[in-house]
Amino acid sequence: MAELIQIKDIAQYDGQEVTVRGWVYNKTGKGRLQFILLRDGSGQAQCVAFKKEMDEAEFEIAKALTQESSVIITGSVRADERAPGFPGGFEIGISKLELVQQSEEYPITPKEHGTEFLMNQRHLWLRSNRQWAILRIRATIVKAMRDYLDDNGFLLVDTPIITPAAGEETTTLFELDYFGDPAFLAQTGQLYNEANMMAFGKVYCFGPTFRAEKSKTRRHLIEFWMLEPEIAFCSLEELMDVEEALVSYVVEQVLAKHQQELEIIERDIDKLKAITSPFARISYDEAVERLQKLHTETEDEEKKKELAIEWGEDFGSPHETALAEMFDKPVFVYHYPTAVKAFYMTPVEGRPEICRSVDLLAPEGYGEIIGGSERIHELELLEKNIDEMGLGREAYEWYLDLRKFGSVPHAGFGIGLERTVAWVCGLPHVRETIPYARLLNRKYP
Repeated sequence: MAELIQIKDIAQYDGQEVTVRGWVYNKTGKGRLQFILLRDGSGQAQCVAFKKEMDEAEFEIAKALTQESSVIITGSVRADERAPGFPGGFEIGISKLELVQQSEEYPITPKEHGTEFLMNQRHLWLRSNRQWAILRIRATIVKAMRDYLDDNGFLLVDTPIITPAAGEETTTLFELDYFGDPAFLAQTGQLYNEANMMAFGKVYCFGPTFRAEKSKTRRHLIEFWMLEPEIAFCSLEELMDVEEALVSYVVEQVLAKHQQELEIIERDIDKLKAITSPFARISYDEAVERLQKLHTETEDEEKKKELAIEWGEDFGSPHETALAEMFDKPVFVYHYPTAVKAFYMTPVEGRPEICRSVDLLAPEGYGEIIGGSERIHELELLEKNIDEMGLGREAYEWYLDLRKFGSVPHAGFGIGLERTVAWVCGLPHVRETIPYARLLNRKYP
């Protein structure tokens, strides 16, 4: 009896009869010979229907198959280096074919389609080779992040999606009616993560976060996933060590497990192979000096305008891109102006105008993928910041409690999953990094 297998394992069954179940990705051939490229979610294999080797009625079904029709195929595996597919190099000579459902005319064909059309068909676009490869890499990035933290003493502790207060700036909150009271979709799990950290020492949360930013840039999503570790008794320098090791491990795992997928999306893997410790570390002061020097030396007026910056201003995408281009690995920029960072970040001793914060900028123009800081652990200073920023004391009373009962120096960071996937995969826009992107003008499908 033929063994039911996944296509990814086809090489293990050379010369044996197997059964595969899946969907027709493409079909070619004429007359007595039909070539069916079958996908089953794990890979693709060429299945060959030869009229004299099949039941006549089943061969007629093979001839009539349409793109994305679902079938069950039984046949013998044979090595053929010309055979297309993933992993490729093997094909199945069909002896039996069962039609599960004949697909209607499929809207996404091998021809070129516009981005808006494909995004409208996102529920179907996911079946294409490129999207299949990207989302498989995304899954490995998620696993690698969790594996690294799990293996290094961190505990996963979930944080709420509905919150009573802002974790970041109040202008990007999604407000909702919580049985007559205002509440918000979480911008971050960090504040709750600090409470979790006080119970377990080293923790992380990993879940969806929401920012009501009216932005249409290639780096922004309205709903995105973020990994957020928090560490007790941790300095900014130690935090950067963790970030560096985590990112290096993630890239290492993708290279080890996804050569095929990286080839499908035509990623330059030499650039990924360069992502090893150590990463450069420069201060915000130095970064501004570098940008101002570049601004002076640039003759292109448009670029000159983009690069203009004064000390105290936050970096925009052009600034982050320009800084990252100075290095072939991710680069840390630390000690940003206090005024452009969140209320909970520790000021630098002797220089209260800057804080113990750090961003990790990815190379190749992908900008910030991680933001982190040492957190304020003194009650009085945190109270002062909350009051000065008009955040509303009542919603933060529980957060202030953390500074009353065993407060310790601590630090944490958030790494954006979709921006990381975009960088690792070399994608021009984050919309392909998540199964169903939520953008300023898109909540469908």
